[in-house]
Amino acid sequence: MDLVNKFLNGLRAALSTDEFEELNTAYGATKEDIDKLRSEYPNCPESLICLLENIDGTYWRKYGENKIAVCILGSDVEEGKYPYYLLSTQQMLESSKEEEDISYLLEYQDDEEAVDPKINSEGLLPGTYIHFSDCMNNGGSSRLYIDFNPSDEGKYGQIIRFLHDPDQYEVIANSFDEYLQDLINGGFVFLENEEE
Repeated sequence: MDLVNKFLNGLRAALSTDEFEELNTAYGATKEDIDKLRSEYPNCPESLICLLENIDGTYWRKYGENKIAVCILGSDVEEGKYPYYLLSTQQMLESSKEEEDISYLLEYQDDEEAVDPKINSEGLLPGTYIHFSDCMNNGGSSRLYIDFNPSDEGKYGQIIRFLHDPDQYEVIANSFDEYLQDLINGGFVFLENEEE
C-alpha cells in the first residue's frame, strides 16, 4: 500500500541510527494473527493491516532474541511532539476487549469538553474499537484508538486520542489513513523529543 510505504520510508529517514537499527530487527505479523484481527474487526483499515504486515509492534516487542521499544507513531499532544509505540497484533486483540467507560467524564463535563462530541456517549465498547497505540510513557498517559461506533457527529473509523490528567478523549483524525498522512505531513515531528 502506497501510503504505508510512504509512511515507513519517511519514518526510517527520521529515526536516529540506533532506533533505525533496532526497528530493522522487527518483522511483520503472522498470517494467523492478521486473519484473527480481520475476523474480529472486519472493517479494520487496510493501512493498519499493511503496517502490521511490515512491523508487528514496537512496544517492548520480542523478535527472536531481540526486544525492541521504538516509538514510530505520534499524536497532537505537545504540538505533535509526543511519540507513541505501535502495539502488536496480539496486544491489540487483547487490549481491545475491555470497555473504555467515559460516563464519569460526561457527568462532570463543564465548559472544557473532556469528551469530543464525535465520540459515542456509550464509550468504547468491546468489539467497537481497536486500541492500536500507547504513548512513550508505557500507555499510562495517552492511548490511541480506531473507533467503529462514533456518535452522529463522528465518522466511522475515526481516530481517538485518550489523554490522562485531566482525562480527555479527542478525535484527532477521521480515519487511520488520514492519521498516517497527518504524521507524514508533520515531518515526523514526534521523533524530535526522542533525540533530546
